[in-house]
Amino acid sequence: MKRMKFLAPGSRVARAGVAVGLGLALGFGAPAYLRASRAGAATARPAPFAIAAATHGPPYTIALSNSYIGNTWRVEMVNEFKSACAMAPLKTQVKCSEYSSGNDVSKQTAQIDDLISSHVDAIVLNAASPTGLNGVVSQACSAGIIVVSFDNVVTNPCALKVNTDQFKFGSQLAQFVADNLHGRGNVIEVTGVAGTHVDQERNRGADTVFGKYPGIKVVAKYTGQWASDVAQRNTTQQLPSLGKVDGIWCQGGTDGVIRALLAAHRPFPIPVAGEAENGFRQYMLQYKSQGFKALSIGQPPYLGIVSLQLALDVLQGKHPKSDVTIPFPTVTTDTVKEGVTTFKDLPASYFVDFTDSGPNATVVMCKQGVLTGNPCPGTLAVRLPTHG
Repeated sequence: MKRMKFLAPGSRVARAGVAVGLGLALGFGAPAYLRASRAGAATARPAPFAIAAATHGPPYTIALSNSYIGNTWRVEMVNEFKSACAMAPLKTQVKCSEYSSGNDVSKQTAQIDDLISSHVDAIVLNAASPTGLNGVVSQACSAGIIVVSFDNVVTNPCALKVNTDQFKFGSQLAQFVADNLHGRGNVIEVTGVAGTHVDQERNRGADTVFGKYPGIKVVAKYTGQWASDVAQRNTTQQLPSLGKVDGIWCQGGTDGVIRALLAAHRPFPIPVAGEAENGFRQYMLQYKSQGFKALSIGQPPYLGIVSLQLALDVLQGKHPKSDVTIPFPTVTTDTVKEGVTTFKDLPASYFVDFTDSGPNATVVMCKQGVLTGNPCPGTLAVRLPTHG
């Protein structure tokens, strides 16, 4: 890819998942950085690079480097990032840009290389590969750029990490299925985007739990790409060759899996454990009276906002230079509620865990921000844990 001196943020991202366009130019002069020791950080990190606060004041240039853009979760994540950047107080503190490379390590590497050349202050990164970007991430760290990796994180220790516990995600869903099957039955596993850290850890969590139950048999394991349409199509293709299906474990696209089951006239209720798709939670409401057992765990799209805030706080010397683990919102058939954790006026494929609310909420984001990327009313509050 030709090197550029200027990079631009994306235009409004369509629900179809097209790549984010480039718009507003960066091209800022190189900031000077203080080289500081990691001594006293909450999490020991054997990185050869020091993470330091910037010597200049706001606004800071922070870029979102996203890889895959082929599902609703990624579209929401980019929209929420754009919305947050346009809200007080961030709108006067940061100059944001965002772009997506597709699930292409080479393209994402080239784009990050261009960001390094543009001397951004920080990069928040949703990676196409846990290891494939480690080289260019090291270059960014060597240049004094703060790198915060989230969701699909890189393994390079010089990057700070923001995530939920992906292993726990997979194991908790699997435990729910195993408990409701009383340790016996045929289970379908619908996985995510192959090669990503999230997919690997969630699968490992599921395998660890199901491996404890000799009576549980995984009769099919196939990708849903974290997308409702892909999960529905692939489930439809699998079902004719399968006998009885007693339970579903699904990383994403859960509503699509249920649509395929209903179309094939498969019996309900069966335990379904999956993501936080709006359609899945609407099914939870619809079939609740019939004894449907379901668990919906959210990988919040606002992880991008949390990463943005962490990068800003580190640049300003306000937060420990440590990883951050965010709790994921959890909803069951017993607790799902219209207008709070699911919305009949939103598309089925939308991930509705942006509704994290209450006195201890990490982020509160409005529907407008999620749908359009436009700013929400009021002031954005991001509550970061003080320890990783």
